[in-house]
Amino acid sequence: MVSQRHGQVQRWQDRWWAVALLVLVLVVWAGIRLAFDGWSGWPGILAGGLVYAGFMTWYIMRRRRRDARAVGTEAARVPELERRIARNGELPEDPAEQAVMVRLIRRREEKLRRNQWWAFPLLGLILFGTPLLWFAAGNVAAGVWGLAFGAAFLGWMAWFNRRFVRRMAGMRQRIEGVGGGPVGSPAMGSTGGPIGGPAIGPAGGAEGLPHGAR
Repeated sequence: MVSQRHGQVQRWQDRWWAVALLVLVLVVWAGIRLAFDGWSGWPGILAGGLVYAGFMTWYIMRRRRRDARAVGTEAARVPELERRIARNGELPEDPAEQAVMVRLIRRREEKLRRNQWWAFPLLGLILFGTPLLWFAAGNVAAGVWGLAFGAAFLGWMAWFNRRFVRRMAGMRQRIEGVGGGPVGSPAMGSTGGPIGGPAIGPAGGAEGLPHGAR
């Protein structure tokens, strides 16, 4: 009962953290725009921020549902699993939950390998291309601030990405060495999941699931 209440509290925290992050991004973006454009442009700034926040909310919820279908869990469980992975925290006690976490890790690893060739270059183009447009328009102050923010944000993203990759690998190795031996041992079943449970593919989700669920 205590663990169930704790899980419910953690899920509410995960939801509120997602909302707080979107609100923070909206406030920071609106504040920067107002600082350079003045209060006269607040209707367009507010409308643009709401559109961006709405798009990000839709995208996050869509990705969460797809992840849940791919790894065989509920959408509300995905943020908690991601939080445990990011913190390299405690392992789930249930072998079925461990298998779900391994499938989620492998799905994330596969997506990172598949998208790394275009994701960071595109992010860099957006972060540094916008300040160049400001420079071209004669707004030197906004261009300088934009370049500084872009460099700091891109550096933080690269650091966070490397750390998350290391922690995913560490968590997966911990799980595969817990509960009766590594994945593929008799205790875990020859398919890589618990006996009677869904199979774990070599990379990125459960085998036998439709590719549309990825």
